[in-house]
Amino acid sequence: MTPHRMTLQHWNRLTEWPLTAAALVFLGVYAWDVIGDLHGRLAETADIITWVIWAAFVIDYIVSLTLAKPRLHWFLHHLLDLAIVVLPVFRPLRLLRLVRLVTVLQRAVGTAFRGRLVIYVISSATLLVFIAALAELDAEQNARGSNIRDFGDSVWWACVTIASVGYGDYYPVTPEGKVVAVGLMIAGLALLGSVTALLASWFIEQINRNRVEQEVAEVEATVIDDLRSGDLEDEARAERADPVPDQPATSS
Repeated sequence: MTPHRMTLQHWNRLTEWPLTAAALVFLGVYAWDVIGDLHGRLAETADIITWVIWAAFVIDYIVSLTLAKPRLHWFLHHLLDLAIVVLPVFRPLRLLRLVRLVTVLQRAVGTAFRGRLVIYVISSATLLVFIAALAELDAEQNARGSNIRDFGDSVWWACVTIASVGYGDYYPVTPEGKVVAVGLMIAGLALLGSVTALLASWFIEQINRNRVEQEVAEVEATVIDDLRSGDLEDEARAERADPVPDQPATSS
């Protein structure tokens, strides 16, 4: 018997949920590190965990690239995966690894009906705001001249930015923080497009539903009228075919 040959699809099925779990663990550890502003042994422990998870993503990328056919095509279409494994030197950009969570959400929705799409949009927006707030706080909280100093400020900044409001009360001053801001703006535009498409499809469905109901009512009325006309014609035809016999004359 020939041994089973590992394929990219098989590898992806084996690693999708373990890597998703690793991304969730990374999110929790990273949030603990940033919000708690850890130092000393706790900070070292958090760094060890995040580096181990990064190593898992590196292994996944190398194996996927090795199994891919054609390899160059896969490489060119997975540049974001490359960025995930080559940018760990910039702490806020490590959160690119959490793109896998959004990808899993999107794959779970697929071509599903609107209710699941609403859940996807809300979940994605919440996740993006939380991730961006963490990344921005990590980049800004200890920077000179920064006005984003705590998690509340960064969450407010993320909500304002993703909604494209731009009050300007909080803004990034570091290069890493500005990169995070650009990414969140792009994500906000994409989500806004999803919400707009969702509302448009809802309005179109309501219009079509009302139109269908009106057409059905018109057809029913027409059928009822035809049936009534047919019954009257049948009665008239029956009367013509079977006239009432004349009454016999009475003698006086």
